Amino acid sequence: MALYSAAAAVLAGLERGEGGLKSLVYNSGFPHVRQLYALVSETLRYASVLEKLLDGAALLQAEKKLPPQLAKVRAAAESLGRGVPERRGRAHLVPSPQVLVYDLLFGKGLKCGGRWKALARRHRARLEAELARMKVRHRVSRNEDLLAPEQAVSPAASQVPRYVRVNTLKTCMDDVIDFFKRQGYTYLGKAASMEELKALSGKKFLLDLHLPELLVFPSHTDLHDNLLYTSGHIILQDKASCLPAFLLGPVAGSHVIDACAAPGNKTSHLAAILKNKGQIFAFDVDPKRVATMNTLLTRAGVTGCQLAQQDFLAVDPRDPKYSRVTHILLDPSCSGSGMVTRGPGQEAAPSAERLQALAGFQRRALSHALSFPALRRLVYSTCSLHQEENEDVVQAVLQEWGSAFRLVTAFPSWPCRGLAAFSGAESCLRASPAETLTHGFFVAVLERCREGAAAPSSLPAAAKENPQPGEGMEPGAAPKKRKKKKQLVK
Repeated sequence: MALYSAAAAVLAGLERGEGGLKSLVYNSGFPHVRQLYALVSETLRYASVLEKLLDGAALLQAEKKLPPQLAKVRAAAESLGRGVPERRGRAHLVPSPQVLVYDLLFGKGLKCGGRWKALARRHRARLEAELARMKVRHRVSRNEDLLAPEQAVSPAASQVPRYVRVNTLKTCMDDVIDFFKRQGYTYLGKAASMEELKALSGKKFLLDLHLPELLVFPSHTDLHDNLLYTSGHIILQDKASCLPAFLLGPVAGSHVIDACAAPGNKTSHLAAILKNKGQIFAFDVDPKRVATMNTLLTRAGVTGCQLAQQDFLAVDPRDPKYSRVTHILLDPSCSGSGMVTRGPGQEAAPSAERLQALAGFQRRALSHALSFPALRRLVYSTCSLHQEENEDVVQAVLQEWGSAFRLVTAFPSWPCRGLAAFSGAESCLRASPAETLTHGFFVAVLERCREGAAAPSSLPAAAKENPQPGEGMEPGAAPKKRKKKKQLVK
C-alpha cells in the first residue's frame, strides 16, 4: 500500500509542477526509490492506455471511493526535468487508479493487500476484457504495441541488462548464485563477450566479464521484491555506476570521501571494497537524500561511514579530520543525459545555459576535491553524455593545477574511450547502451604526481587485466575462493 500511495503522491506532484520525477521520488520518503521511480515511470508511459482502460471499463463510476483520474497526466510527463522549485506535500492516502491498474495488468501484480487489492481484483475481469478489446481494435497482440512510437521503450533501454552487485559485506558470490539457482534460475558461468550479455533471456544469468562481483540478468528481470534485495545482500546497480568505486580501488583501512554521495550505492560499494575497514566521509546537501542514503547503507551493513548533510564545496580540506583522506570519489550533479529511461520521461535536453552552469559547478567541485592535502587518487564521474560536463571539465581543472596531478589510463581493456577533446583524453572512459550495454557514463581517474618518482601504474590492482595474487592487492581483483562465513540466506 505504501508503494502505491507514494506513487500517487509523486504523480500528483508532477501534475502540480512541484518538481521533476527524480526529485519528487527522492523527496517522497519511500525507502525503495528505484522501485518507486520504475513504477511511476511506467505508469506515465502507459498513461494514454490506462485512461482508455479506465473509461472503457467505467471503473471510476463503479468505485466512487477511488480518486478521479489525473486530468493532466500527459502534462505531468512533460514537466519532467523542468527544475521547478519543490514544495513537499502530504502523501495521498488513497492510491491512484492508474497505478493500481498498471501493476494489475502490465506490471508484476499488485503488491498491496486489504481492500485495495480486493477492489482491483473485483474489477479485473472487466479491465482485462477492455484491454483485449483494445488490442483487437488496434490489431496488436502485445501490451507495448498499444503505445505510440514515442512512448515505446527505446532499443537502448531494452538491451541494457539488469545488473546485480553482490554485497560482500553481508554475503559472498557462491551463496548468491546458489540462492538464485534454488529460485529456478540457471547460472551460465562467467560471460566471455558482450554478445553473451545481450543474448540473455528467461531465468538465466551470468557473471559479468569485467567486474568481479557483478551478476547479469535479462533486461526486464524485476528483483525489487526478492529477499536478497530487501535484506541488502544484493544491490541493484547499473554496471557503469559500479565503475567509479571499482577504479578508485582504495585498500582496506583507507580514508575516503564520497563527495556527492546520495543515494548511496557507490558509497556502499566503497565500503565493500574497504571491507568496512577504514573511514568513509559521505556528503550530500539535501536532508531527504541523506535520510534515504542512511536507510540504504544500514540495510547494506555499512559501518565506518560518516554521513553529513553538507555542501561538499563548503568542506574545509584543512580540517584535521580529513588529514588522512587519500581517495575521493566525485560524482557531482549533472544533466543525467546518459540515463537510459525505461519509461516516457526522457529529461528535457539541457539548454546551453544549463550545461554551462552545471559545468561551472563541476569544475569547482573537482578543483576543490584536488585541494585535500593527502589526496593520492581521485575518480571523477558523471552520468552525462555531454563533453562540456566531462572531458572539458577534466581538461580545465588539469590545466588549473598544472603538473600537480595527472590523468591516468582507466581500465585499458574497456572498449569505449573519452572523446578526443584534448591530448590524453583517451585515458578517460565512457559507457553507452550501444557499446557497453550500460547507461551512458563518463569516468576519469586522476593521481597526484610525485616529483622525481617513477611513473605510477595507471590502474589499481583492482582494474589490472591480469592481477597477480599477493600482499597489497586492492579490492576488486579477481577474488579467491571465499569461505562461506558471511550471513547465509536460506
